[in-house]
Amino acid sequence: MSEIIKTNGLGSLVVISGPSGVGKDTIVNEYIKSHSNAWISISMTSRDIRPGEEDGKDYYFVSNEEFEQKIEEGYFLEYAGYVGKYYGTPKEFINEKLKAGIDVFLVIEIQGAMQIKELIPEAIFIFLLPPSLKALKSRLTKRGTDSKEKIMERFKTAYREMNEVTKYNYVVINDEIESTVKKIEAILISEKCRADRIEEVFLNTEEEYMHEMLLSDKDMLNKVVEVKEDM
Repeated sequence: MSEIIKTNGLGSLVVISGPSGVGKDTIVNEYIKSHSNAWISISMTSRDIRPGEEDGKDYYFVSNEEFEQKIEEGYFLEYAGYVGKYYGTPKEFINEKLKAGIDVFLVIEIQGAMQIKELIPEAIFIFLLPPSLKALKSRLTKRGTDSKEKIMERFKTAYREMNEVTKYNYVVINDEIESTVKKIEAILISEKCRADRIEEVFLNTEEEYMHEMLLSDKDMLNKVVEVKEDM
């Protein structure tokens, strides 16, 4: 703990967005591996589960009807429709994690991110971009989970989404996993040094103590001058 300032000690709410296929989940999961004070909120979706995904680990998978029922119940911090399916962030656990000083990551679509921005403007908003459109198309194709028509729909949506980057605090090019994770790490370090995170500055040191310190420094300076004059 610093001897001169006290920060609020809260975790940061980090919102990660970017076009489909840019690698949002990969980057955040890699970050979580090396940062014990970070936690990723698991989103809920009505899209079909993909090969290799697990319910309750990658997403909570529900039907469109179940999702709409939870909307009515006020279950979500935010939600959005994307390519005919729903995505949303459950409210539970997020506040308690932040109060415990844990950084919470939300991997969400732009529509949902803008809802969060209205509710929690102090959150950190990061937009991931691919190194090129060619690279993005390649990533979407290599998934092997979508039809050609669905890939084209996602690609067109991604192209439109890239025009929304100015609504975010930071833009990071995901060209290589390790360097991208380091950039996000640097962003969080700088954010935690912000002056508006300071709760108290300890400037009530006794005047006599400060006076003694100053005198001590002055005496030391005088001795150095005396030595130089004798030489």
